[in-house]
Parts: sequence; structure tokens; C-alpha cells
Amino acid sequence: MRLFSLLLAVLLYAAIPAHAQGPSAPVGLSANQLAVIVNDDEPNSVEIAEYYRKARAIPAANMVHVRIPNRPRKLDAEQFEALKAQIDSKLGPNIQAVLMVWTAPYAVECNALTAAYTMGLDTSLCANSCNPSKPSPYFNSPSRQPMTDFKMRISMQMPTESVAASKALIDRGVLSGFAVPTATAYFLQTSDVARSSRARFFPRSITVPQKKLTIKTLQADSIENVSDIMIYQTGRDFVPKLETLKFLPGALADHLTSVGGDLLSTAQMSSLKWLDAGATASYGTVSEPCNHWQKFPNSNVLLVNYLRGNTAIEAYWKSVSWPTQGVFIGEPLAAPYRH
Repeated sequence: MRLFSLLLAVLLYAAIPAHAQGPSAPVGLSANQLAVIVNDDEPNSVEIAEYYRKARAIPAANMVHVRIPNRPRKLDAEQFEALKAQIDSKLGPNIQAVLMVWTAPYAVECNALTAAYTMGLDTSLCANSCNPSKPSPYFNSPSRQPMTDFKMRISMQMPTESVAASKALIDRGVLSGFAVPTATAYFLQTSDVARSSRARFFPRSITVPQKKLTIKTLQADSIENVSDIMIYQTGRDFVPKLETLKFLPGALADHLTSVGGDLLSTAQMSSLKWLDAGATASYGTVSEPCNHWQKFPNSNVLLVNYLRGNTAIEAYWKSVSWPTQGVFIGEPLAAPYRH
């Protein structure tokens, strides 16, 4: 019943002309509501943040400078609390979301950095990271202002391994706002049963003509040689054939696996690989979550909110019920369906 209701919401929304949706229709966050956090100890962070400020017309007052030496992958609780206090002290009440311009650090104890910043650090989960984690009140919410409504500043990280790659990522995000492309959303239930736990939330294959979007839900281990990807969700420890794919500006892509959010590890495919392949935003967990679907993006919730015009950061955050272990990465203001 829930699956049918969510799919129905997509179709009903898609059928309503933009001029008829009224002032209560959800819209995405704006540049004025986003703070950009710069690590002055990392030259790439400084250069990429300045490029992003200009590309998105971020107000100068929203640029926050911190120092994190040596690019640690993980912070301890004390280091994190000091960093969070430093950031928060420089933010005004208008700030609803935060972008951290660095690849590392991306974890705090067993929590993801983005989740710890937004939801608060939960070290109790580290005794057994497979336990259920704290539910997010923002999950599947119609809220336009998470800080105002829930005292949550949603957060995302922009990787800085390559200045050129990060600038290309920013360009894709900006470009996504200019036109709605003819696109496809791919949802793959793979032969990896354990990593297909969220397949129950995959929408059925259908075309949404008002959004120029085709939804394809497949039983397959991969797709290849397609050039129209707006959403790609699958369950694998390593996703093959990424080099054959073309992602459209604003594309979202992620894979359900244990430690895709351990961004600089090679134990499993890093979520960074999605951005390297051309996606605009992604998600992964930094510590063993087991395969609770609640710890990963819910496909229907993600799809519905993105089609409603939410930004990438909003759609991704709204799609994860238990986000404590999940790191959100990419260009936060991408919104191909805003208009």
C-alpha cells in the first residue's frame, strides 16, 4: 500500500502544471540558505570553495573558514564537537544547510560526519553498528526549512581529491537547473540478495511524460552503454561497467553496501566512484550498517522529492530514515525538476 501511495504521489504531482501548484508547492533550498565550510589547511578546499561561491552566487557571509590539518579520515568525539561549535558559531538563523568542501574527514567514531553534524553524534551505536539508529524527523518530510522546522541543518560534503573533477561536478549541478532533459531512472534488483533489501521500495516501470522521465526497474546485476541516467540505484559491493555510462546533469546514484561511504578505502567501491563516473550526488555508509533498508536511500521517497523540485541535498536527506552512518556527497543545490 505504501509503495502504491508513493508512486501515485509521483504521478499526481507530475500531472499538475507548475502554475497550478500554488504557493505551498515544495521548492528547493536556495544559495542564501546554504553555508559553505572551507578547510584553510587544504589548498584544494580553498580553490574549489571559491569556484563554488561564484558558480552559485553564495553570499560572502555564508562562507565559513576552519582549519583541519592533515586530512584525517576520522575525527574523535572531542575533535568533532570542537569543529561543530566553531562552524555553528558563524552561522546565522537563515542557514538551513551546510556544505563541507573536503573529502576527509568523513567519519566521526562510527558515525558519518554529515550525519553527526546534522543529527548529533551518537557514540552508543558504535558498540554494535548493526543496531537500529536514531530516526530522522526529516525523513519523507514536506519541510522546506529543516533548521527552522526540526533544528537540523542538513549537510553534504563536496570531495576535493581533484580540483578539475570538483569544478566539473559543480558545473553539472549548475547546468541541471537550466532544462529538464529526457531521462531514465534505473532501479536494479541484483543477484546479491543481502544488498537488495530496499528493492521492495523500487517503483514499477512506468513513464512520467510530464517530467520526461522513464522509470525502469530491472532484475539485473548492471546496466551498460546507456546515456540518459538521472537516477541509478543498485545493490553491489562493486558496481561494474560505470565507464560505459553517461549521467545527466543533476543525476543521483548510490549502491547499497556496507562501507561505500568509507570514501578513501578500497575494501568496497567508494561512493566517490559515482561522482567520478558523472553523477552529481551520492550516498554511502562509513561503518557496517548491516542491510537495514532504513540506513540507505528509500527509492520512492528519493524519486518523489526530486521530482517535486527539491534539491539534491534535500531529496537525499529526506530519503534516509536512519542516517547516522551515512555520508552525503556531491553538489547540494542541483535541482533538475525545480521548474
